[in-house]
Amino acid sequence: MNAVSRTPAALLQAALAADPGRPLVTFYDDATGERVELSVATFSNWVSKTANLLQGELNAEPGDRVAVLLPAHWQTAVWLLACSSVGVVAEVGGDPARADLVVSGPDGLDAARACSGERVALALRPLGGRFPQPPEGFLDYAVEVPSQGDRFVSFSPIDPGDLALVVGGREWTGAEVVEAAVADAPGLGLTGSGSRVLSGLPYDSWHGLSAGLLAPLAGGGSVVLCRNLGLLDEEALAKRVESERVTAIAR
Repeated sequence: MNAVSRTPAALLQAALAADPGRPLVTFYDDATGERVELSVATFSNWVSKTANLLQGELNAEPGDRVAVLLPAHWQTAVWLLACSSVGVVAEVGGDPARADLVVSGPDGLDAARACSGERVALALRPLGGRFPQPPEGFLDYAVEVPSQGDRFVSFSPIDPGDLALVVGGREWTGAEVVEAAVADAPGLGLTGSGSRVLSGLPYDSWHGLSAGLLAPLAGGGSVVLCRNLGLLDEEALAKRVESERVTAIAR
């Protein structure tokens, strides 16, 4: 870990500087057959665009709380790093009624309507596709994000000691997130660019978030993030492990 990488967003910037072309997130949805692979550079570009959307269009400020009603998905990973970039608090599964903003997938839209602030909906369709009909009262992420800038500069410095994440009933500062992710990486076999962990865990716990994004980022490896992994039998899982050169499994 770079000495100055004390927030998740800073970890991403360090990874971008070190090796922008290496894979970071390979996503599968075994209910749809979708596969998406994002290099550090491509992932960082999505994060920058999303952070610009948050800061510029949605007027999010450091300390604001974003209820994240999303499954383990590559776009969820983007949102979590975008929140860190802006300095807003990502509350995974948070109460929309108490949040300043909410970002939701199709399954959470009814609950998300309780938020009195800005609401963003993600269709979670293959290749980041938009809703056929945008949900009333929501911005469609897939419509709004492409026009955002490819570079992001925060209006305010991000303090690693500030609250950054709420998950599984615990609050984490940016520095605590990084420290825990760095500590988790060796146990997941994440020791460099060739290490790849396959995770079928949801993002509703620290363990799921760490294995599915943060530890690979901190450890210089990558994640094969699988949604609906339970639909695979053991033979199909073994083939994926082989084809994706997986070095460890978290499930």
